Amino acid sequence: MTLATLLSRTPQGLEAPLVRVEVDVGAGLPAFSVVGLLETAVKESKDRVRAALANCGYEFPAGRVTVNLAPADLPKEGGRFDLAIAIGILVASEQLPAAAFAGVELYGELSLGGDLHGTRGLLPSALQAARAGHALIVPRASGREAALAREAHIYVASHLREVCLHAAGRQALPQEKAGSASPSAAAVFATGPDLADVRGQAGARRALEIAAAGEHSMLLIGPPGSGKSMLAQRLPGLLPAMTDDESIESAAVHSLSLQGFRIESWRRRPFRAPHHTASAVALVGGGGRPRPGEVSLAHNGVLFLDELPEFDRAVLEVLREPLESGHIIISRAARQAEFPARFQLVAAMNPCPCGHLGDSRGRCRCPPERVSAYRSRVSGPLLDRIDLHVEVGRVALEEISGAERPESSAVVAARVAVARECQRQRQSRPNARLEATTDLAVACAAEPAALDVLGRAMRQLGLSARAYHRVLRVARTIADLAASASVRGEHVAEAISLRQLDRRSPGLDVPHPDSG
Repeated sequence: MTLATLLSRTPQGLEAPLVRVEVDVGAGLPAFSVVGLLETAVKESKDRVRAALANCGYEFPAGRVTVNLAPADLPKEGGRFDLAIAIGILVASEQLPAAAFAGVELYGELSLGGDLHGTRGLLPSALQAARAGHALIVPRASGREAALAREAHIYVASHLREVCLHAAGRQALPQEKAGSASPSAAAVFATGPDLADVRGQAGARRALEIAAAGEHSMLLIGPPGSGKSMLAQRLPGLLPAMTDDESIESAAVHSLSLQGFRIESWRRRPFRAPHHTASAVALVGGGGRPRPGEVSLAHNGVLFLDELPEFDRAVLEVLREPLESGHIIISRAARQAEFPARFQLVAAMNPCPCGHLGDSRGRCRCPPERVSAYRSRVSGPLLDRIDLHVEVGRVALEEISGAERPESSAVVAARVAVARECQRQRQSRPNARLEATTDLAVACAAEPAALDVLGRAMRQLGLSARAYHRVLRVARTIADLAASASVRGEHVAEAISLRQLDRRSPGLDVPHPDSG
């Protein structure tokens, strides 16, 4: 035999197209070439494979060896093809039987001594292989990640010799049972910072519960040290446990990142908090070889942007599309990749550059024009897309030192779970995802008094159509937490009170949410 074909895959966004590793061993002067739109790491596989075969005691063919990674127009990257190329050479030179690798995909980077190293982005490939009915041979270091793919048949190996002995029928490779590495949802749900640690801030805690119940975006505005970051960090603990599909989606995105996927993160809601110096590419993804950015790494979780006005305005504007659509498309001259980005945005900012605007002791010395310039760093269209604008005041000493312990995350999460279940039965998704043109009219069922309050707010605050619909969605969530079938006036009033940046008209007469 002079020709062998092995199977592998290369990541393209969350897709993983099949790659045929074709190896031809022919007569002629000794040569070794690899073709097929390769990046540098793939081209360097020639040296790794040659050394690994020699150090494992196998004969490298003396003639012309040509490796083609097909299809030729599909970009190939990384060292994931090393194992497939090495086995292909051994099969083409009749040192291993071809039948042993029928319907089997191979992954792994080789060391010069033949050790197999883990491969980044393996989970999307394992998912696609399972759908195609293929088995996989993967490095032992990547076995637990690949095992997250349900119904996948996974063999793990630590060395090239182990794969060769398996093919020769002398020593079978161990199998990694699919799903064996998955911790229980209950064990994951019990971890994380507790909302009981946050003293005072009753209004902000209530807003956080509403945000969790309806998957609403949120902006926290308050002086330094008032607890904005603490509140944001406790939001994931209020959200319902991740479903299997959500967990797989999030794990697949993380496996493509430079950090890779950690099995300890399985079923945990992502919480991403990029620094305000992050670039637009870091936030939404990109690069010559498109990688997921922070908005995708926060998929099915929380994206926290602290010191919101300190972010470059152009960077913040790229959030507008994923906030609306739930995905991001990265286009480059040579390729295009799409990543999911259904995240819950929580942002925090100070009321002014010094952070003390409105302090009763008069600590703020910021002139009005400086305050206006500071707040204008965040554009109106972006603020319009944030459902809740919540003021977080300074905590009184009595509340900090008091003996009474506030409600824990578990207690609040139980109420959130009931509200989410109500939304699931009514419209199969959280209220924040309701379509403005069709779903709202059916799901919200607002009473006349509620529509009257909302109409007055619309006229006197000059709310946009988008803000109108977002207030209605938040009111629907408040009604769900109150187990109310219809949206009443007090629900709308509370929803309007949670848009503090819009409430600047002194003539607005909206009843207080506690007034009935």
